[in-house]
Amino acid sequence: MYSSFTREIEHLGGVFLSYDSESARLRGVQALRGWLDGLSVLAYLNISGHQVGGQLLLQVSSAPSLEALTPDHDTTGLAAAFGLDSRNRGVDLDAEIVLSMSRSPTALTYPSVDELQASIRMRRYTAMAARYAELSFNTEGLERPQDCWAYHPETSFTLLPDVALIDALVKTTQPALSGRTYTFSCYRASEYVMLLALALELREHHPQLLAQIEQRWRSHAIMSEEFHRVFTREYGSPEHPLPPTFYVPGDRVWFKNPDERSSDVRGYEGSWVYYLGAGQFNNFWNNLAPFTLATKCLEIYHWRNALVLDPDGRLTIDEVAVSRHVKATLDCPEERAWILEKMMRLRDPSGIYANGGCIDRTRECLKWVGKESADLVIPQTHHAVG
Repeated sequence: MYSSFTREIEHLGGVFLSYDSESARLRGVQALRGWLDGLSVLAYLNISGHQVGGQLLLQVSSAPSLEALTPDHDTTGLAAAFGLDSRNRGVDLDAEIVLSMSRSPTALTYPSVDELQASIRMRRYTAMAARYAELSFNTEGLERPQDCWAYHPETSFTLLPDVALIDALVKTTQPALSGRTYTFSCYRASEYVMLLALALELREHHPQLLAQIEQRWRSHAIMSEEFHRVFTREYGSPEHPLPPTFYVPGDRVWFKNPDERSSDVRGYEGSWVYYLGAGQFNNFWNNLAPFTLATKCLEIYHWRNALVLDPDGRLTIDEVAVSRHVKATLDCPEERAWILEKMMRLRDPSGIYANGGCIDRTRECLKWVGKESADLVIPQTHHAVG
């Protein structure tokens, strides 16, 4: 159902819910209004009905008052404009998520109010898990809590018997609870954060699906391209890119390194992070120092100015030098403006290093997970570990 009418409404933007009958749609209006009023955002939204190819739809879109506060779909200042404490109040973070989604220039579709609410909860869990996560950067690192995971080269890290997935993920990613940090690349770290958010939602609302995920993880981890295919939905497209300053809390975001030479250093091809809300992106290596869009762009830009040779004669990046360059740029308004103008362009396609910046054209979020509407299907494996 996701793709059956999305192309026909994509240009309308906002959030769309689908119904089988007019009576169901009317009940949906009532449920939506009550829920959105509880978040204190109803006055900034429009709820309207549509019919596309026999499908009855409800659209939640931004009212003119919200559009005035988010010019060019810029959601990075939304929390400040509304006085939302998205870091410390879950209801404020939910409100920021809803308001941001309503400003989406491409349609975000859901089969029910329940599925929309599940999506917003998962975005909240994702932002919180990303904010608390702190790891050690090492693209070749193989460290995990040994009382949670077993490792084999062909199956990667698998969940030990009788260990709950949520407990293992929290212990692995949150040093405030575990007492230490473990080695990760930013891409693998982003998978663990998203998986934790998913598991927290499923524990409360779809435990059977959580059990399937745990069973799979006891035999073979889901990673990389398979993880992207199984768990995530990508919105925006190369043909219809999302605006450079449009983000929804809980989005997984890719920032490309547009410098060809420094992007050859493993782990510095770009950066996977999560949008936390309130204009911040998480920092996997120091969770007390989240990035703004500007500081993330400046960090990636200065990778090119911090290339050094390691003891084995291989190119690497001196992170101390990166920090020094970023600070100097922040103290020089002219240089800062010049670099950000270059970096905040949409990125070039993969393999091309021309005039593009570091901003991706798409964002990623979790698929539907409801008992009646989930399109997240866990593949089974019979891989034998030698």
